[in-house]
Amino acid sequence: MKLAARIACACLLLLVLAGGASAQDGGKAITKTTISLGTATPGGGFPVYGNAFAEILNAADPGLSIEPRNTKGSSENIPFLESDQLDIALVAGEPSYEAFMGIGRAATKLKILTAMYSSPGMFVVRADSPYKTIRDLVGQPVAFGAKGSGLPILSRYMLDGIGLKQDEDFKSIYLDRAGDGPAMVQDGRAAALWGAGVGWPGFATMVQSPGGARFIAPDASEIARIRAKHAFLKPLTVPANSYPNQPAAIDSVGSWSFVLARESLPDDVAYRLARTLHGAEAALCKKLPQACETTAANTVAAAPNAALIHPGVMKYFREVGVVK
Repeated sequence: MKLAARIACACLLLLVLAGGASAQDGGKAITKTTISLGTATPGGGFPVYGNAFAEILNAADPGLSIEPRNTKGSSENIPFLESDQLDIALVAGEPSYEAFMGIGRAATKLKILTAMYSSPGMFVVRADSPYKTIRDLVGQPVAFGAKGSGLPILSRYMLDGIGLKQDEDFKSIYLDRAGDGPAMVQDGRAAALWGAGVGWPGFATMVQSPGGARFIAPDASEIARIRAKHAFLKPLTVPANSYPNQPAAIDSVGSWSFVLARESLPDDVAYRLARTLHGAEAALCKKLPQACETTAANTVAAAPNAALIHPGVMKYFREVGVVK
């Protein structure tokens, strides 16, 4: 190959490589900041949220490239963050709490980027099911969520609060994929499916099925017992009409899920993410109803301790007056 042709090929290759690392804005190249985001298994609420989160923030800041990745869920996301295999990740409230408090492990040094949404836990059964209360489900096969997700941890705390053991009093089923649960209830392999929150895909699938579905949550006395034993679980409510054919509000207990960041995430990157997210709160809410709870104010309120919020995020919050 002639020298001129080789030079031309080399220049073309450099242009192609550069195109993957920058975007154009008014004719000027923008260097992309790529952020890996761990979610969970397909069919659950975390991938839905993670995809919406990435789409809205990437659109709001052309210099960001947030890339969602499916994982096994909260229990895998935490060690992935701690080993710098992920930049940020979605983690349910109970695994976050255990990691922050050092329950069953050394206390983590991960930081909170933002609160995601509150997660009141409850069971869903077919509309024609004979089961009306949690204790009616004792001895029955129950799908408690995907292996590695935070949902089975929430249910374990909740059941313990009313004197039940998840793996002894129920025929517990742990899913390889979160999306497999509804079909198991619909065809009778499971009596109930455990889930949490507003907009959770498993609940949506169940209530939209031809036969319909009903929800089962702890009653007032059970909520009091749960709170007495596990005070970190908060009284939460699923508002009326959050799901089709759900005319009444449903009271339960639960916690806040978080977007956590690796300890080594630079302060300026966390600051940029917090600023972009704060400016895009309305767009994220419009994109995904449950994400309406993803706000700077809720992040401060939901954090077990303000010191657990990333320093870069706190710097932004102080600048805009979210905290003093």
